[in-house]
Amino acid sequence: FSGPFTDVVTTNLKLRNPSDRKVCFKVKTTAPRRYCVRPNSGIIDPGSSVIVSVMLQPFDYDPNEKSKHKFMVQTIYAPPNISDMEAVWKEAKPDELMDSKLRCVFEMPNENDKLNDIDASKSTPVLNTSKQDGPMPKPHSVSLNDTETRKLVEECKRLQAEVMKLSDENRHLRDEGLRLRKVAHADKSGSPTALALRDNGSNSLPSLLVVIAAIFIGFFLGKFIL
Repeated sequence: FSGPFTDVVTTNLKLRNPSDRKVCFKVKTTAPRRYCVRPNSGIIDPGSSVIVSVMLQPFDYDPNEKSKHKFMVQTIYAPPNISDMEAVWKEAKPDELMDSKLRCVFEMPNENDKLNDIDASKSTPVLNTSKQDGPMPKPHSVSLNDTETRKLVEECKRLQAEVMKLSDENRHLRDEGLRLRKVAHADKSGSPTALALRDNGSNSLPSLLVVIAAIFIGFFLGKFIL
């Protein structure tokens, strides 16, 4: 029997009569309350076969618990005139009875089988909803999501504009710093004017760091919002 066992699980037994005489059969189990067998008895003609459905009732499956359930298929050659099947089994002699014993095995499906079942269950509602007539009602949460999305897009655009502005200012400050370093390098005499220019260039470095930090903050904030 293959799980899950939250619903009725059916397994079929095929009984074949290879002899040239009619055979009576009966199916027994050690757990009659857990199984439903249809048909549980009958007659099989010579060379014919019959399908017996064994239905396992739902139960709480424990993989650590070993199954002790067993089935036994009893058979006997049918007498020439059969009027009462119960009498045939009651009057049967032990040496006339034949039996086959079967042990029940419970198996849970593999993870791949579970995924396939989940995919199949997900696709079924989609096919059913496509056949419905009329427009589908829109849930109230859709409008709220659209409003929040627009706000986030506008905020992202604003932050991107600020990042572009800060990038331009950073580029301008970088050019200014290069110009000041060139002036300081060209003036080797150590004049007061050159010293003043170098002081201005050194003072601009903290501002440049602040701008770069603002750019990174704006960039990561935009990534987080998106």
